[in-house]
Amino acid sequence: MNMTHYMELLAVNQPWNLIIFMAIPVILAETLAITELYLLFTRKFDGAIYYLNRFSGIAVGVYFIGIIIYIITNAVVPITKAGEWRTVIDVIAVGTYVIAGLPLIWIALQEMGVVNKALDQMGKLKIHAICVALFLVFGHIAMIAGMLDPGILGYKGTGVHQMSSSADDHEFCHPEEHEKMMKQHQQMMGNMSVNQMPMSGGQMPMNTQGHTHK
Repeated sequence: MNMTHYMELLAVNQPWNLIIFMAIPVILAETLAITELYLLFTRKFDGAIYYLNRFSGIAVGVYFIGIIIYIITNAVVPITKAGEWRTVIDVIAVGTYVIAGLPLIWIALQEMGVVNKALDQMGKLKIHAICVALFLVFGHIAMIAGMLDPGILGYKGTGVHQMSSSADDHEFCHPEEHEKMMKQHQQMMGNMSVNQMPMSGGQMPMNTQGHTHK
């Protein structure tokens, strides 16, 4: 099975890539979403939950800035230049993963007072909810596309070519030809057993004419 670059990124350098590119951002984003629901229902804009919401919002946004920069410079740009995208499935998987981080960056900018300065607490909370929803939508699209096999749209990786070539190069042996080879082998072994008898004491075998084989 072929893998998208998204899935390949998570699969290599285990478990660190999985932690860096999946576990940490998802945990922060889910913390943001859960505390968001609490604030929407309780309207308590103080206390531990409120500050946890602000912390997770800033942390996940700043974190995704680093991830997006890394993916664009180390994956998107070189893959595009080399023309090595593994069909549109690969483009969707990587592209939506990058896009999913943009709403979280907006939340971080809002919490740091860079944008939406004129909004009240409820207005900012609504922006939070919309941004979290966008992250969930694009994040799940990235995961679904990332787990697909690009081969369903015709992509053939190196491993597939190797498997195909080895199968094509294999010489098929017919039963009749196999039986003929076995009879020849048995006849040769029979002649050898008649003409060659092992000497005791570790000597080389001699034939009936008394010649020693060296």
